[in-house]
Amino acid sequence: MGRDRGNSILDRRHRFTLSEVYDAPWFRHSGWFLKNVPGNWLVSGTYTFETPEYATVQSGVDSNLNGDAAGDRAIVNPAGIANVGSDVYAVDKNGNRVATGSASTVAYVAVNPNARYIEAQLGALTNSGRNTLATNRINNFDISLTKKFNITESKHFEFAGQFFNILNHPQATPGSLNDVTPALTSLTTASRNFLQPSNPAFNNFGAFFSSNPRTIQIVGRFIF
Repeated sequence: MGRDRGNSILDRRHRFTLSEVYDAPWFRHSGWFLKNVPGNWLVSGTYTFETPEYATVQSGVDSNLNGDAAGDRAIVNPAGIANVGSDVYAVDKNGNRVATGSASTVAYVAVNPNARYIEAQLGALTNSGRNTLATNRINNFDISLTKKFNITESKHFEFAGQFFNILNHPQATPGSLNDVTPALTSLTTASRNFLQPSNPAFNNFGAFFSSNPRTIQIVGRFIF
């Protein structure tokens, strides 16, 4: 049961957020034209850095032979290279390679003995814990540029451009950048290949999750 003790699926242990607002002071005390045409600009932004969420490495095989369809966990090689996965092949009692699932199988051999995560085939005893594979970090900068037009002392119109991930830094994370809403696609809902050590797509989150590309939206609002 100790291997089921791990980080929450939503745990991003460390988070740094820096928000800034610059209300440009140009022509603030000038006439209407100077105040509202070259003046009245507001620039704001938020920088966010978050450490990864963690995922559970799965073999996609009924390793413990209990008959269910859920893929059991993988085998961890503590001396292996972090975040590297490997498939296995079956051998008989003489060390000869045999077909996977053969009745003469007595052991499995890792194709890459230097991998940290190794596929657990039928009958293998797994030793990996829950949520041990780090996904990608969040390293994001959003910015907003707002132009204000004063109509009266208490009423004004604002026209703004908002840029999310303005640097267009690819961030393939298992959720959105600004909240915990899952960014699901047909790939993520239909496949667990990025969690299976035997799959070439293992640990390749960019092949399954959105890169959260730059998003721009235009906003207009009347304040009274």
